[in-house]
Amino acid sequence: MCGFCGFTGNINDKQKIINKMMDKIIHRGPDSSGSYLDKDIALGFRRLSIIDLSEGDQPIYNEDGTVAIVFNGEIYNYREIRKTLEGKHKFKTNSDTEVLVHLYEEKGEEMLNDLRGMFAFVIYDKKDNSLFGARDFFGIKPFYYGEFGGNLLFGSEIKSFLPHPDFKKEVNTLALENYLTFQYSVLDETFFKGVYKLKPGHYLKYKNKKVEITRYYDPMFSPKPSPLQDAIKSVEDVMQNSIEAHKVSDVEVGSFLSSGVDSSYVAATFNGDKTFTVGFDYDKYNEISYATALSEKVGIDNYNKTITTEEYWAAIPKVQYHMDEPLADPSAIALYFVANLASQYVKVALSGEGADEFFGGYNIYKEPLDLAVIKLLPKPLRKLMAKAVSLVPFSFKGQSFFIRASQSVEEKFIGNAKMFSKEEREEILKKPLGKFDFREITKPYYDKAKNLDDVTKMQFIDLNLWLVGDILLKADKMSMANSLEVRVPFLDKEVFKVASKIQTDYRVNRQATKYVFRMAAKEYLPDEVSSKKKLGFPVPIRIWLKEDKYYNKVKEAFTSPAAKEYFNTDKLVSYLDNHKKGKADNSRKIWTVYMFLVWHKEFFETDAA
Repeated sequence: MCGFCGFTGNINDKQKIINKMMDKIIHRGPDSSGSYLDKDIALGFRRLSIIDLSEGDQPIYNEDGTVAIVFNGEIYNYREIRKTLEGKHKFKTNSDTEVLVHLYEEKGEEMLNDLRGMFAFVIYDKKDNSLFGARDFFGIKPFYYGEFGGNLLFGSEIKSFLPHPDFKKEVNTLALENYLTFQYSVLDETFFKGVYKLKPGHYLKYKNKKVEITRYYDPMFSPKPSPLQDAIKSVEDVMQNSIEAHKVSDVEVGSFLSSGVDSSYVAATFNGDKTFTVGFDYDKYNEISYATALSEKVGIDNYNKTITTEEYWAAIPKVQYHMDEPLADPSAIALYFVANLASQYVKVALSGEGADEFFGGYNIYKEPLDLAVIKLLPKPLRKLMAKAVSLVPFSFKGQSFFIRASQSVEEKFIGNAKMFSKEEREEILKKPLGKFDFREITKPYYDKAKNLDDVTKMQFIDLNLWLVGDILLKADKMSMANSLEVRVPFLDKEVFKVASKIQTDYRVNRQATKYVFRMAAKEYLPDEVSSKKKLGFPVPIRIWLKEDKYYNKVKEAFTSPAAKEYFNTDKLVSYLDNHKKGKADNSRKIWTVYMFLVWHKEFFETDAA
């Protein structure tokens, strides 16, 4: 696991610039560094040594030095691919990186179809002065790029662009507007104007100063009826295969462990020695007791830490700096702490990301079942009922039920988080652009999934938006901030081949979410764990924001010059006051704005960036 950066163009002080760019991402690879310079290219690399510890330093080249690569990630089937190449190429290392070089020579962009793993890489081909870059199937590893001063900048993190003399740092206010609704950066263009994310399953070609983006992998659900026992067996087999593949390493591998079924399944089956857990000093927000009990049952050591309130708040600026873009998910800070804990004992940790999107794990996926009866009524009647209850001058239990029942899934579901409505955004923003409704972002995905049922449509939206923009962003950035490699065995293309075909009621039914996976997990986990309701990573921000100390801290940010530049601050303070007084639970909305302001301070108001 590593980080790369680079740029095209023949500018002065190229080595000095690439060194500074590499220094910005030293946390991604503290073990060694390397660079490659030619007339029109500079590649930089920071290494965290996992495979081929003695000879795997990058950049790595082909036999005559005309092809160079910088690569972040792991290829789990590299040994099998290498066997097909050994008669044609002379290998100098035992690394997966060199396999990519020679596979590129043989197959060009078609090489991507052969890979199993998580990756982002750039290959420079000196023969035609071209770049070929790619991002893995589901977006586990990040890849950023942008054209500045007539040349291309690229890297694992946006902050590596900051030392480049042509990089212009400017806030993308359109990204802010959509972030307020989604709680993460949802557009292709990031919060930094001109900097883009290469989408999952896409590759980039750059030649003659032209960028060409192509999709090479397009995951789609295609449910097919099957006997339940066959579905359970297929899930069990593919997960055991994936977990085994994800253990390929020349260093020790540990596992994160919460009270949920996903990480518990991985921890109970990966045959390692160490698990890692964090919690808070509140019973409702502490999973340590669950984790220690399970670890004892399966015979693994559990290392855990209780995060104090002071530690959590003190880490927020560092977390937002490492995130590159604002993320309003409170669990990101908790993830920072569990990665920090694990990094003290291992270099690699397995984690449970992706199970919910693949197998149907989020509680919200049950909503189509809950609304099924009322959906039998004609839509005009449901709309009329919703309008009537919305006019009632007070809130009552069941009010939102009628409103939700009047809407199609396309009208209301944007993913696991929906913070500010379009109307609320326009109220709090000083200069609302109003260019985008969230449906413009979700519509292309709903169009692709138009023949699927509502539950599967929701999974497809999360697979393409929430998973990439929130779940995997924080997994990569928080682990790499601590020089730790996190591997996600659920997010494997072989696992998706199985998950995509599972019939809907085996994924989500009235008994449980993630039903077939829970059935597969029963063989390895106690019933109370395999059947435990989805919890997420609980963080007590709702409580903290009512305490004077943290209320005042947030209020100071909400009335700062930066806040006044972007927001109507009196409206922000009213959200905060109403929450403190118990009039409404505004904690997530408050947190969304506050995380943006912390991020803004790190990158635009201090010398840290």
